[in-house]
Amino acid sequence: MTPLTFPANSARATMDDVARLSGVSLKSVSRVINGEPHVSANLRAKVEAAIAELNYVPDAAARSLAGSRTFIIGLLLDNPSPHYTMKIQKGVYNVVRSHQYHLRIDNVDSTVPDEQFSAQLEALIRNNRCDGFVLTPPLSDNLLLLDFLEARKIRYVRIAPALDNARGPGIAIDDAAAAAAMAQHLWDLGHRRFAVMRGPASHMAAARRRDGFIAELERLGSATPIIDADGGFSFEGGIAAGETLIAQSPRPTAVFACNDDSAAGVMAACSKAGLKVPDDISVCGFDDSWIARSVWPYLTTVYQPIEEMGQAAAALLLRRDEQEGKISQLGFQLVIRDSTAPPRQTQG
Repeated sequence: MTPLTFPANSARATMDDVARLSGVSLKSVSRVINGEPHVSANLRAKVEAAIAELNYVPDAAARSLAGSRTFIIGLLLDNPSPHYTMKIQKGVYNVVRSHQYHLRIDNVDSTVPDEQFSAQLEALIRNNRCDGFVLTPPLSDNLLLLDFLEARKIRYVRIAPALDNARGPGIAIDDAAAAAAMAQHLWDLGHRRFAVMRGPASHMAAARRRDGFIAELERLGSATPIIDADGGFSFEGGIAAGETLIAQSPRPTAVFACNDDSAAGVMAACSKAGLKVPDDISVCGFDDSWIARSVWPYLTTVYQPIEEMGQAAAALLLRRDEQEGKISQLGFQLVIRDSTAPPRQTQG
């Protein structure tokens, strides 16, 4: 049999071309392209190899007309950390693009009254139809949003959910365990006076980090009250809360901030007050964002795979098979840098 050839200068490849080259039916090609469930790995590999060889690009308009899907995935954000949002966007976009979908990104303000928030959602859905949404914290735990999407039978996958996990699929890390590992690190260095920089009240993952850190210190036998401060997940919030913390007497010897942005703010407050990190006070954060290597000394932090979480959430959404109540956990890693050290023996 003479093999099929497709010259580089030939007309744009079609699904029929992909079917012939891969040796499968047109329906099978369609199932792979549309990300339908229960497609064997062997079939998927054949079709994807043919798509790559032919440089085949599906016609999104034709696909939309052929069915009820728009081939658009929405990403909803309400987070003050630019690093977090950029990494999530990159992860979701890479997966969406590889499946020949389009990505729509929207920021919504969940801090407004319920009526205003509902109006935002109504406008969002009215103006732009999507096949589903990736929800990021704190929206992952916004029950008004979940009710809104479910009432309209719109699929979603949540990143770092904390409430009502049985409602739908999600991707997370063990925030409490990660914060506990940081508490152990500071304890092993010899610290006994601690402060915690909280995140926004609506951000349940931040609450899990705070609680995990404090619970581990209590397990280790900490007898000194742990100071709480509100960093709000922002650099400016970290400065303001940091100034309050370092004014305490006795001053904490170690500060755990629930994200890197607020940790950097604490370091700025220390510098302004003439204190050296880590000589006078140890500071650590959470995320391992770009800011962790933009401050000096480099920030000790917890690495969470933000981009990979976005990828996993998008892939789960595009699979279209039901995963109700399944929260998949990814790993984390403690990243020890120069912002933490043993405390001085004499410190006021």
